Amino acid sequence: MTAVVDRLRTLPSWQVTLTGALFVLGFLIAAQLAAEGPRVRYTSQERAPLIETALQLEQQRDTLQARILELRARIVELEGQEPGSVALVSELNAALEQARIAGGLVQLAGPGIVFRLEDAENPAGASDALVTARDLRTLVQELWLAGAEAVSINGERVTTGTAVLDIGNAILANSAYLTPPYQVNAIGPPELYDRLTSSASFVEFVRARIEPYGLRLSFAELDSVTVPAYAGAIRTRYARPEPSASPRP
Repeated sequence: MTAVVDRLRTLPSWQVTLTGALFVLGFLIAAQLAAEGPRVRYTSQERAPLIETALQLEQQRDTLQARILELRARIVELEGQEPGSVALVSELNAALEQARIAGGLVQLAGPGIVFRLEDAENPAGASDALVTARDLRTLVQELWLAGAEAVSINGERVTTGTAVLDIGNAILANSAYLTPPYQVNAIGPPELYDRLTSSASFVEFVRARIEPYGLRLSFAELDSVTVPAYAGAIRTRYARPEPSASPRP
């Protein structure tokens, strides 16, 4: 315990200042993204300025996401410069990396499957011939059950906090609006596809939803599939970290 205290006391002042700045900036970014109000219905006269506002908000979101990724990269760089026991730093970095992977904060690559889900070729205005958020949720859920370790939709990482919703003619995932065709990347074991296609619920999904309405579902098994990192802000309203036991001296 004394060694840890001494280590904290020897941190250079620039690093303490930078850490504080990063914390404040992260809080401001989270507060900005959390300020989105409830959605309501508007008249046609009000839509033009609302669309302009929405485009501005999307630009701000993209800027904030880029800044978040930049800050995370800087934090990783600083963590690699930490003084102290090499073994302790290595152990902490390994645990932190596993936590990042579990939270979807790290881009991953590995063997897997790439799916392409599209509307029917001639939907003729029939809503059942269009891919819905429910279709994507079903496919993602089936991939998790088959053993997928990481999944993304049109470049948006699917995490425990990802909601996939129908918003007008688009689909919302995280804070991004997705449009067809929908590409679902999944990383998993070599038997991922066999597990998926032998699942009774997946077979029923194809039989009852894909085939009758002409939705187009194609796939490719690849040796290397990339799933990008989650680029949004992490917000929790009720969950708080549980204090860990103090290390023994």
